[in-house]
Amino acid sequence: MKRPQIPPGFPRDHYLNREIMWLAFNGRVLEEAADPTNPLLERLKFLCIFSSNLDEFFEVRVAGLQQQILAGIEPQDYSADGMGPAEQLAGIDARVHRLVSEQYRLLSDDVMPGLGSSGISWVKTADLQKSEREYVDALFAKSVYPVLTPLAIDPGHPFPHVHNKSLNIGLMLEGVHAGKFQELFAVVQVPAVLDRVVLLPKSGGEEAERIRFVLLEDVIRGHLAELFSGFRVMGHTVFRVTRNTDLEINEDEAEDLLLTVEEGVRQRLRGDAVRLEISADADNRFVQALVEAFDLDPKRDVYGVPSAVDLSALSALHQLEGFKALKDEPLVPRVPQAVSAAPTIWDLLRTQDVLLHHPYESFGPVRDFIERAADDPQVLAIKQTLYRTSAASPVASALARAAQNGKQVTALVELTARFDEQNNIVWARSLEQAGVHVVYGVVGLKTHCKAALVVRKEGDELRRYVHLSTGNYNPTTARVYTDLGLFTANPDFGEDTSELFNLLTGYSQGREWRKLVVAPVGLRERVLQLIDRERANAEAGLPARIIVKMNALVEPSVIDALYRAAQAGVTIDLIVRGICCLRPGIPGLSERIRVISIVDKFLEHSRIFYFENAGTSEVWLGSADWMPRNFFRRIEVMFPVEDPRHKARIVDEILAAMLSDNVKARVLQADGTYVRRTAAAGEPVVRSQTILQGLARGPARESGEHPVQFIPVVWREPASATPASDAPTPARIRKKARRVRLPPRERPARESGGGGSVPD
Repeated sequence: MKRPQIPPGFPRDHYLNREIMWLAFNGRVLEEAADPTNPLLERLKFLCIFSSNLDEFFEVRVAGLQQQILAGIEPQDYSADGMGPAEQLAGIDARVHRLVSEQYRLLSDDVMPGLGSSGISWVKTADLQKSEREYVDALFAKSVYPVLTPLAIDPGHPFPHVHNKSLNIGLMLEGVHAGKFQELFAVVQVPAVLDRVVLLPKSGGEEAERIRFVLLEDVIRGHLAELFSGFRVMGHTVFRVTRNTDLEINEDEAEDLLLTVEEGVRQRLRGDAVRLEISADADNRFVQALVEAFDLDPKRDVYGVPSAVDLSALSALHQLEGFKALKDEPLVPRVPQAVSAAPTIWDLLRTQDVLLHHPYESFGPVRDFIERAADDPQVLAIKQTLYRTSAASPVASALARAAQNGKQVTALVELTARFDEQNNIVWARSLEQAGVHVVYGVVGLKTHCKAALVVRKEGDELRRYVHLSTGNYNPTTARVYTDLGLFTANPDFGEDTSELFNLLTGYSQGREWRKLVVAPVGLRERVLQLIDRERANAEAGLPARIIVKMNALVEPSVIDALYRAAQAGVTIDLIVRGICCLRPGIPGLSERIRVISIVDKFLEHSRIFYFENAGTSEVWLGSADWMPRNFFRRIEVMFPVEDPRHKARIVDEILAAMLSDNVKARVLQADGTYVRRTAAAGEPVVRSQTILQGLARGPARESGEHPVQFIPVVWREPASATPASDAPTPARIRKKARRVRLPPRERPARESGGGGSVPD
């Protein structure tokens, strides 16, 4: 389903550009690397995450803009802010170069010196001790040299294909070739099958928590002469190319979607180049040769870096054993008492719904739900969506076992989940071999909803048990992503979830949903209705309030509805981790809207939607952000939370803690910049993830107490908030908003913890 081309309802300068706002998000990730209150290995991890995020941004978003330029498209009519692709690329160019420069400054001036003082030293090959030199030489001869392939470049050897994101060493050689003395180029790929961080052996008496390491490319660079005997190495440099990896699949023409996606994943390595990263001290002849070979813009697409190319490899240091003082204290997720005390999950769900908040609460009950169903002789059928799952997924393994146990098992595997295609292909084939009925969803739509359905025979009736979630069935990401999941045996939820799977696996139209709201058949329309209801209530003098937590806000029609609601007097708080195209603080339009972003140890992934509804509040959870792709090109589900205890927990604890965060929250300004919130004089220091971690493991959960309460106060912008000099927006204004405050007994001391997260 294509997005209707509805022009924005307000002037174009009332909207922020999607790509620029994504870069602002990655800038907030970089801020965590700069934060001295975060442990050093956590700061390093954020530097690595920044690199990984930027890779995906170039592979997909920048590549898409370059394709639009090549196709002669200027889609201002498709973008609320009106920026064409050339203008966006120019803005991206300036911002990314500044961010990358800051990333390397932090690495060289702050993080690595700090790690060196703490026992983790990055050693240059010229500074190796004698025993270390002998170790490196032996390692090269035994484990590295056999897997290297030096590639000459001459009329008989054309420039080799350089795979996406592979690390390479370019060389300039001189010597006699083809009967005459020549200068030649060559390329050596750094093997991705070998660890890039090479730990050096400890000498006698060294401390246990003290390591020295070199990078694999430096080991290879020290032995280049051995690869080209008879030639003199005149110079060398390290480089890396990022390519367009966005898969374009015509499902109508694909006879076998599995094979088509698999071929697309292979072709991803060979997409058009969009970025060249190269050592800053590289000879200009290297740069010119590579720019020509990859058909790149020498000013816009080339990034000269002063240290290692591709810092994401340094994340291996975070996995080192020991060094506890340099890392966050690990979280031990808790199993709710109601779940652990119940004889079976079926007994519990017949009496009450269960809400889980990951990663503070364990993913174990979700895994156990599927595993128990697989082995329970009374379970007749299991149906589940799999969007992103781990390589060794206990959930997928349980589905395979259930099929082998003779149950009717259906798995909806989304093959085109970006960058998880290969993993999902492996699981799809494995599940099919086990007897699971594997389907790939609806043609033209990506299945992004997260749902599981268990049908169990109990006496003379069939009972349906449902799990719906804001996050994926992935035990690995469930330890670092914040998500909410709901278990229920409510018959209406069971009926709707059955119909959802009928929609995904067969043909179903004209459904009247009891509880669920499903995209693309009505989610955007329902969201607009909910917002408009708050607007009408405000105009009628009734209580009106909107609080939304999500990853991205892009859809213009929804932004317009929020603007109109704010104009009518609705107080709106938006907790948007990543991209936000709504511009707060415009006089007469959005001064009642506050937007905050929280970047902390865990990636904020849950989607929560609160509507005051004239005093009869509604709380919804869902899989969808408010973006065109989620409304029009994906199967998504939004579902209500109806149990008063769970509603109170979400509103009075989760949302309240996040709205009061003054440690990791940043406030979006009218000019598109973010200002970090800090505690005012006399105000308690509140880090929401620390609060929520404590609440999940505390006794208040079972007692029904909710120690965080909404308290309306005037909120003022920080004094340090100053608009950018080139702000294309109205001047800043003073805003009023609602805020929450923790009672004294729940005010924690500021922690020095921190950590990493990756984009959705």
